[in-house]
Amino acid sequence: MSEAGRHFVTFDESASGERLDRALAAALPSLTRSRVKALIESRRVTLAGPLNETEITIEEPSRKVKTGDRYVVDIPEPESAVPLPQVLALDILHEDSDLLVLNKPAGMVVHPAPGNPDHTLVNFLLAHCGDSLSGIGGVRRPGIVHRLDKDTSGVMVVAKNDATHQALSKLFAEHDLTRMYKALVWGGPKDKAGVIDTSIGRHPVDRKRMAVRASGGRRAVTEYWLEERFGSPLTPVASLVRAKLGTGRTHQVRVHLAHIGCPVVGDPLYGRKRNTVAPEALKSFKRQALHAAVLEFRHPGTGREMTFATELPQDFKMLVGSLNTVK
Repeated sequence: MSEAGRHFVTFDESASGERLDRALAAALPSLTRSRVKALIESRRVTLAGPLNETEITIEEPSRKVKTGDRYVVDIPEPESAVPLPQVLALDILHEDSDLLVLNKPAGMVVHPAPGNPDHTLVNFLLAHCGDSLSGIGGVRRPGIVHRLDKDTSGVMVVAKNDATHQALSKLFAEHDLTRMYKALVWGGPKDKAGVIDTSIGRHPVDRKRMAVRASGGRRAVTEYWLEERFGSPLTPVASLVRAKLGTGRTHQVRVHLAHIGCPVVGDPLYGRKRNTVAPEALKSFKRQALHAAVLEFRHPGTGREMTFATELPQDFKMLVGSLNTVK
């Protein structure tokens, strides 16, 4: 790996038209293309503006290089801390020699990060799987193929060896699997079913948030169905919605439901304050009411179609139950 710090790369006509990740990997030979791609997607690559007065953050590894482009690659210091195995009680839905499927509880972080150094899913996996765990995800993300937000509950699949990790990663990258969520949202969609097809990228002002973008970003597709309305049929106070991912962008379901005017109840980033007549149970719910309910995929080793469905967690179920009396 190249030394940590800022690296400057200026491209001449020989690189014109090349993909950015490929061109940077060629210019910085100590970095693999996959490492460059990860740096781009984590917003550590910028394009210097005219006269080097501004820098534009680049998020697309496939961006085409132009003659004279000057890029800045910010390589972070290597993470020296190695997660420790920790025995935790988790709901395992399926396990074999290749993979493990579990029902992640709300409140659990997937991998160690600043502010959450332990008691993560990775800590559990290291204790449960031992040396068999796939290392392709990196020291701090062994076996992790996809993520759920800390406060989102539901089905996750984890790879236990490198071959399975690569195969599952391909399924997720090509969206060749089914991921279904259930969400309790404020109000309700106008239509009983629909498709939200937009671009999603980093919010132009608040960099901790994602947003629907008129330009830039990456295509995001979510199909949704209305399952139940609570309150008035015309002006429901809340609704239970099922959402199917056609793509897998960061915070996609939360961003898309907020985009159509139905933010997820309890969402601290994309929700908004509601009127004071809303039931107290809705106003006081402590996390986003979002659950990864179904995961279907073809087992990379056996070729068998596998389907995993989980019930709503208890706090979510109780919240929905409390709304059945709302009129």
